[in-house]
Amino acid sequence: MFNRMMKKITIVLLLLVAAIAGNADNKMKYKNPTGKEFPILAWYSILPDSNLTRERYMELRNAGFNISFSHFENADQLAKGLSASKGTGVRLMAGCPELEERTAEIVEHFKNEKMLCGWFLRDEPTTVSFADLRKFRDRVYKIDDKHLIYLNLLPIFVSPAELGTKTYEEYVQRSVDELGLSQLSYDLYPIVQEQGKVVVRPQLYSNLEVARRVSMRSMQPFWAFVLSTAHGSYPIPTAAHLRIEAFSALAYGAQCIQHFTYWTPPTDTWNFHSAPIDEHGKRTPVYELVRNLNREIQSLAWVFLGAKAVAVGHTGNKHIEGTTEWENLSVPVRLCGSGERGILVSYMVNGKSRFMMFVNHDIHHSQTIEIEISGKVRPVGSNGKLQRPCRQGRQSVTLAPGDYLLYHWK
Repeated sequence: MFNRMMKKITIVLLLLVAAIAGNADNKMKYKNPTGKEFPILAWYSILPDSNLTRERYMELRNAGFNISFSHFENADQLAKGLSASKGTGVRLMAGCPELEERTAEIVEHFKNEKMLCGWFLRDEPTTVSFADLRKFRDRVYKIDDKHLIYLNLLPIFVSPAELGTKTYEEYVQRSVDELGLSQLSYDLYPIVQEQGKVVVRPQLYSNLEVARRVSMRSMQPFWAFVLSTAHGSYPIPTAAHLRIEAFSALAYGAQCIQHFTYWTPPTDTWNFHSAPIDEHGKRTPVYELVRNLNREIQSLAWVFLGAKAVAVGHTGNKHIEGTTEWENLSVPVRLCGSGERGILVSYMVNGKSRFMMFVNHDIHHSQTIEIEISGKVRPVGSNGKLQRPCRQGRQSVTLAPGDYLLYHWK
């Protein structure tokens, strides 16, 4: 009896191992598409056709972007963009109608292009589309398994009924399991104007919680968004708006920051305006804000690129649904007190380096927090450089609206 039981268990284990190995072989492996740089992607980037020039791609690069995603109308425009971007440091996420219609032909034609970053499938699908998108992904992957295949998921605002699942987390997990991509990406824009006041929706954090959990379970990175163009109830972004979105995502371990949008979309449907580049191709004041943010993120690539958010929590009098309360760890930086509005706290590991990060929830007011330092801890400046070691003991530090503080030790 025992021998028969062991034989059955052995067979089941072998089948499980084979299944896992098969899934591993079928799942794309993630490789950072921008090398040692932190990926920063421009959505609705340089508009075709007359603007597809080296000068425009250099302007995009000067704004701190290294990935461009334009909505190309055909393969000829894609070819023109790839040619114009050569030598600029900006790689292209390729997408055009022919990619889905004549996948093998298009992928074969462009797969060896130096400035190619990856292939775009579709934006904001529900589970109903997953089966067809998997077939689309397989057609691309069969010919090119070296470049990313990319799509973007819906945010947590969308009801599970519309997504075709019981929960939002199930939707995100199914996208990972059924699509077999190397990274997950979702969009969410939390800063809105309500009754004449600009507020941060708490779903900013609950969506990040889901993305982080699925990312950790699946052992693959997630990409997040920053809203850089006004439309509808979304206001013209300020530096505080951009910073709280970007650095909250980075505190949760995001491995790419995407901007929606770089160029102002030429449509009246949502009243898009005040993107970094306006509908006439001119820079707006937001261009400088985005450039400053992107350069700061890039200077901190050694912190965030490849970092794991080991522990994340929140403080404040009002609990944010879907998040957990921060509990101090046995590390050299401990939180002793924070303002009633609350902050985001993240403990990150990157190689031999350890980091503690504090992000102010409030985009209107500064907050002073109390921390206790023990051991050799050094603040990390916004320029990415380590500052002088902190003095030991308890001390007060101030967080600007929507801003962060970052500490390093080994």
